[in-house]
Amino acid sequence: MSSIQQIEAFLPVSFTINTSGQPTPEQFADIASAGYSMVINLATPASSNWNSNESAISEAQREYANVESLGMEYVGIPIDWDNPTLSDFDRFAELLDKNPERKTWVHCAKNMRVSAMMYLYHRLRKGYTEEASRRYLEQIWQPNQIWQNFIDAIIELYGE
Repeated sequence: MSSIQQIEAFLPVSFTINTSGQPTPEQFADIASAGYSMVINLATPASSNWNSNESAISEAQREYANVESLGMEYVGIPIDWDNPTLSDFDRFAELLDKNPERKTWVHCAKNMRVSAMMYLYHRLRKGYTEEASRRYLEQIWQPNQIWQNFIDAIIELYGE
């Protein structure tokens, strides 16, 4: 098993996208070594195991690698756990649509936000079936009421 497969809640999605919970600073080096050039973080500072030095390195943390120092682009889309929004989904989907061939690592604290967004992305933007889209989501969790309501609202808005 490669070291990236040991990252919390690791879930391979495609040849260009892998998802997970929060990687450690050392695991970001493994992600870069595996050829990923962009990291999308959907967590917020209120998330468990938040890494405030993920995108930029502080003097106190100089011994730890961060995403940008490893040559990867960092994009933060902080999604409020209790209030995911349409603009969160749109920004996420547009970023993936804009970079379809780029090796991208998408994470949050536990891969719950990410799996819900990937479900919506596959279903609404990629045209995957409900069953194919849901398999990524259900490998991580069954959405709570807030997230299920969000999913239902986005699907209703964009129609099928």
